[in-house]
Amino acid sequence: MRFSAFISVLRSVGPVVIGISLGFTLSLLSVNWTEEACYLDGKEGEEVTLGQDGQLKGARKPNSISSINDVESEEDFEPRIVPYKQVQQSAPKKVFRAKYISTELGMRERLFVGVLTSKNTINTLGVAVNRTISHHLDTVIFFTGMRNRKVPHGMFVVSHGDERLIWNMFQNIKYILDHYINEYDWFYFVQDDTYTEADRIKALVDHLSMDRELYMGSPEEFIGGEMEGKYCYGGFGYLLSRTLLLRLQPFLENCRNDILSARPDEWLGRCIIDYTSTNCVSEYEGLQYHHYELGKNSDPSKEQSEQFKKALTVHPVSDPEQMYRLHRYFTEIELQKTYDEIAKLQAEIKNVSVVAFEGNRTAQWPVGINPPFEPKSRFEVLKWEYFTEEEIYSCIDGSPKCELSGIDRMDVADVIDVALGELNKKYKPVLHLKKQQLINGYRRFDPIRGMEYTLDLQLEVVNQKGHSRSITKRVHLVRPLSRIEIIPMPYVTEATRVHIIIPLTLQDRSYVDHFLEVFASNAFETSENAILTFLFIYDPVEAQQVNQNDIFASVKTQINTYERKYPTVKIPWISVKTETPSQIKFMDIISKKHPVDTLFFLAHANTNINSEFLNRCRMNSINNWQVFFPIHFQDYKPDVAYHNQQRPVTTDLVKDAGHFDRRSFDEACFYNSDYMATRTRMVADVQENEEILETLDIFDMFVKYSGLHVFRAVEPALLQQYSYQACNPRLSEDIYHRCVQSNLEGLGSRSQLAMLLFEQEQGNST
Repeated sequence: MRFSAFISVLRSVGPVVIGISLGFTLSLLSVNWTEEACYLDGKEGEEVTLGQDGQLKGARKPNSISSINDVESEEDFEPRIVPYKQVQQSAPKKVFRAKYISTELGMRERLFVGVLTSKNTINTLGVAVNRTISHHLDTVIFFTGMRNRKVPHGMFVVSHGDERLIWNMFQNIKYILDHYINEYDWFYFVQDDTYTEADRIKALVDHLSMDRELYMGSPEEFIGGEMEGKYCYGGFGYLLSRTLLLRLQPFLENCRNDILSARPDEWLGRCIIDYTSTNCVSEYEGLQYHHYELGKNSDPSKEQSEQFKKALTVHPVSDPEQMYRLHRYFTEIELQKTYDEIAKLQAEIKNVSVVAFEGNRTAQWPVGINPPFEPKSRFEVLKWEYFTEEEIYSCIDGSPKCELSGIDRMDVADVIDVALGELNKKYKPVLHLKKQQLINGYRRFDPIRGMEYTLDLQLEVVNQKGHSRSITKRVHLVRPLSRIEIIPMPYVTEATRVHIIIPLTLQDRSYVDHFLEVFASNAFETSENAILTFLFIYDPVEAQQVNQNDIFASVKTQINTYERKYPTVKIPWISVKTETPSQIKFMDIISKKHPVDTLFFLAHANTNINSEFLNRCRMNSINNWQVFFPIHFQDYKPDVAYHNQQRPVTTDLVKDAGHFDRRSFDEACFYNSDYMATRTRMVADVQENEEILETLDIFDMFVKYSGLHVFRAVEPALLQQYSYQACNPRLSEDIYHRCVQSNLEGLGSRSQLAMLLFEQEQGNST
C-alpha cells in the first residue's frame, strides 16, 4: 500500500521535478564562465580588462552591480562639442543621356552598304541597284564624284565633287569613319554594275564575329606581282569589318599621300595590307564569299552552274534590264527554298503529331496555320457566302443575288485555278484533271486563319490510256493571312488649321442656332485653331428676292452677334445660286478661294463638332496620301427611341439611343491640293458628260479618280441629332438610294420599331 501510494505521488510530482532540474541544467550551461579581473593598486570594486591593443578598458560582468566609483567616473565625464561645418555643394554636373537606348548600351546595326556609282550611271544602273536591294537592307548610300542636279527619288546620294577614282575612294572611307563607324559592325562596298543578293549578304554577316579584322571578297594578285598579298576585286564587292577600319583610321592620310595606284580597289588593298597586314580572303571559318562572273550578253535564266546559283554577287551587269532579270532569277530560287523549308516543317509536324496525346488530331489543317475560330455563342458563328462562277448570293446592298464582278470574280477564278493545280500535282502522271464547271462554292473570312473556301468541282478525269470520265470532287482551300507589317506613313501634326465648311439650304436654317452654341463653347472659347465658314445656297427664285426677303438674314444676324461676342473670331460666309445642290460644285467655288495647303472639313449644320474630333481630322488627313470620311453617330427619332419615356438631357453611345450612319458620306476631311489634283483627273469625263458633277459626291470622286487612301471609320466624337433628310431625286441613283436608306435606318432600332408595331396591332385589335 505504501509503495503504491509512493508511486502515485511520484507520478504527480515527477514531471515537475524533472522540469525544474532540466531548467537549472540549461541555465548553468548558458552562463559565461570568466576569470576575475586583477585588482590594481590593491583597490577592490574596480574591475578592468585588458583590451587587444594593450590599453586598460573598464568592464563588468553581466550579473555584477556597478560600484560607487563607477558612478562617480561617469558623473565627471564632460562631453566635447564638435563644431558643424556646412559642406559646400558643387553645381551638379549635367548628365548626358543618349537619344536612343541602343546608343547608350553601345548596340550597333549589322551592315552598312555603300554603292559606288557615277554621274553617268546613277540614273540607270544606280536606280536598278536601289530597286533590287534597298527594301532588303537597312542603310544603302550611293557614293559618286559628280552628280546630276536632280537626284533619283528614294536614294541617299553622297557626292564628293571630284571625278578622280582614288580620291573618291579615300573620301568614301573617310566619310564612313566620320559618320557611321560607331553605328555598324560591317561595311560592304559594291559597284553599281554588280548584282547583289541582299539576303545572302545579310546571312553571311550574321554568322561573322564582329571583333575580327576581316577583309573579305574575291582575292586578286596585284598588278605586276611585286607586292605580296592579295586585294579584293571591287567588281564582286567586298566586306570590311569595323575593327579593321578603326585600325586603319590613323594611317588613312599616309595611304592617300604615299600609295600610287590606277585602281581604287587596288589602292585600298595596298593601304590595308601595308598598315594592318590583313589580306583579302574569300573564305573565313567555313563561310564562303561566292561570286560569279557573268559572260557578255548572258541570259540568267539559262545559267545552270552551281557556282552561279550560290553566288552572293554577279558581275558585270550591262544594263538595268539584265539587273532586273537577275533579281527575278535569284528571288525565285530563294522562294523555292522557302517552299521546301515549309514542306519539311509540315512533314516534321505530322510525324511529331502521331505520338501526341490526341494523335493526328493535334495537327490542324493546313499544317502550320492557326486553327479555325471557335465561336463561344450563336452570335459569333461565322457566316459562309455561297457563290457560283457568275453570281454571288451575299451582296453589299442587301440584295439576295448580284453579279460576281471585280475583285470578287478574280478571287474566285484564282481559287479554282489553284485547286486544279494542286489536284493535278497530286494525281499526275496517272491522272490528268480538267475543269468542267463549278457546282457549288462557299467562302468565309476567319479572323484567325484568313479566307476559307469550299468548292464542289465537276471535273473531267483522263488516265494515261486516254480514257476519260466526269467526276465531282470537293476541295477545301485556305488563303492564309500574311504576317503583320508596319507601313511607313507621312508625318502629321495636330497644329494644322482646319477650315470648317457648313453648307446651308432653306431647310437647314433651324439647326444653326444649336450649332453655333455648341461650336462656340468647343472652339471659340478654347481658341481652337479652326476657321468656320458658312456656304449659303440659294435656288434661282430665292436669289432674285435676296434684297427684299433674304432667307438667311437671321443666320447672318447670328453670325454678327457671335463676332461681337468674340472679337478675335471672324466667321466668313459665301453665297451661291444653283438649282441642284452638288458637293463638287460647291467645293469648286471654295477651293479657288483658299491656298493649296488648306485642310477642309466639310460638315452638316446638324453636326456637333469638338476639339477631339478636329484633332483626329488633322491626324487622319494626310496631304498627297490620305483623305478621311468619318461616320457620325446619329440619334434615333425621339418619338421612337423614347416612346412613353422621358427624353434624356444628353445622349450616350448605346444601341438604343442611336447608330453610326454608314449610309452618310456628307462629312469629309481633305486637303485642298488633293481636291484640286482629283478634279484635274476627272476633267475629261466632265467634258463628255457634265451631269457627272451632279451625280457624284466627293466620296465617289476621291474613290474613282484620286488614287489616294480613302480612310473611312466610325467617329464617336462626331454626333448628330435626328433629322429627316430631303433626298434629291436628280442626284445619281446610288446617292438617292443611300439617302432613303439613311432615313429609314435612322428612325429607330429593330426592336423599338417592332414594339411600336406590336402596340399598334394591339390597339387595332381592341
